[in-house]
Amino acid sequence: MSSVKFNNSEPVFFNTLKERINAYFTEKKVKPTGDIRLYFKTFAFVGALITSYIVLVFFTPSLWYISLGLCAVMGGLFAGIGFNVMHDGAHGSYSNFKWLNETMGYALNMMGGSNFMWKQKHNINHHSYTNVEGMDDDIDIKPFIRVHSSQKKYWFHRYQHIYGLLLYGLTYLAWIFLQDFKKYFTGKIADHTKIQHMSIKEHIIFWASKVFYVGAFIVLPMYNIGIVDTIIGYSVMVFVTGVIIAVVFQLAHVVGNAEFVTPVQPMRIESEWAVHQINTTVNFAMNSKMWCWLLGGLNFQVEHHLFPRISHVHYPQISKIVRATCIEFNIDYKEYPTFRSALKSHLVHLKKIGVAA
Repeated sequence: MSSVKFNNSEPVFFNTLKERINAYFTEKKVKPTGDIRLYFKTFAFVGALITSYIVLVFFTPSLWYISLGLCAVMGGLFAGIGFNVMHDGAHGSYSNFKWLNETMGYALNMMGGSNFMWKQKHNINHHSYTNVEGMDDDIDIKPFIRVHSSQKKYWFHRYQHIYGLLLYGLTYLAWIFLQDFKKYFTGKIADHTKIQHMSIKEHIIFWASKVFYVGAFIVLPMYNIGIVDTIIGYSVMVFVTGVIIAVVFQLAHVVGNAEFVTPVQPMRIESEWAVHQINTTVNFAMNSKMWCWLLGGLNFQVEHHLFPRISHVHYPQISKIVRATCIEFNIDYKEYPTFRSALKSHLVHLKKIGVAA
């Protein structure tokens, strides 16, 4: 399948929006990359993760519920580092320095993933072809979850709104132990996208990262605190990470008013790329400073998809410009007022699609 083409012959909307966003940073005399707010979060999240790990592995609390609580906290910290640190680094928006962006991007490798795979799966496929069947790997949860009507339906999909959140708890485990290796050995990022050439260095980093992760989070804990306790604690940690990561990304693209596209020949989408991003992306809880801080601005997915090279610390400010420009061009700027309302929409969408023809 060839690449999907957008109608970018006259991208009037996006050109206007870019001019206004550039003017904002010029007027405010600030850089679009991260600042002290992002660096503080980095130290906070990473420091909390290291502290939790040391306490659990080397000074294991005698009370089981404290240990399991710390495992759950570690799961949340994994997600937080992914949202706030790795995500900006992988997009090149963490810093003006390339080496620092690369370093923060490789935080994913320390958590069991692959920065090399992520950049192609997320930065290229997901951001270029958002919610396009066969191109966007993020909506390929087949056969367990059906997210739009063009995907094959099975009898169990009518219950996916019930079992979906539990299934999401397995997504992180599947990501690092199944999906990364599937991409590595098949040479495909998605159904219709081949993986880019991997240098010897990237091959070494891929395997060394997997070995490090298994050693640090499975083998060493088993040696120090026992096999059964490690399995239980590790299961809690990866389950929490999986649920958080999956839910946050689903709320931005798999909800009631987000559009899905199943391209047919010729592989062309009639809207310009930027308009397609807005049609397939939804914000939520934009007025909540807590969610914005914890989620690395991923509740401002519209702004992130339009300007991934701008750090999330600036999204609340530039969202006002994006919204106003959308209104001016009669483009529907989608949002849910709260996290709860977005989650409800997601579950209702799963229920609807689960029974749709």
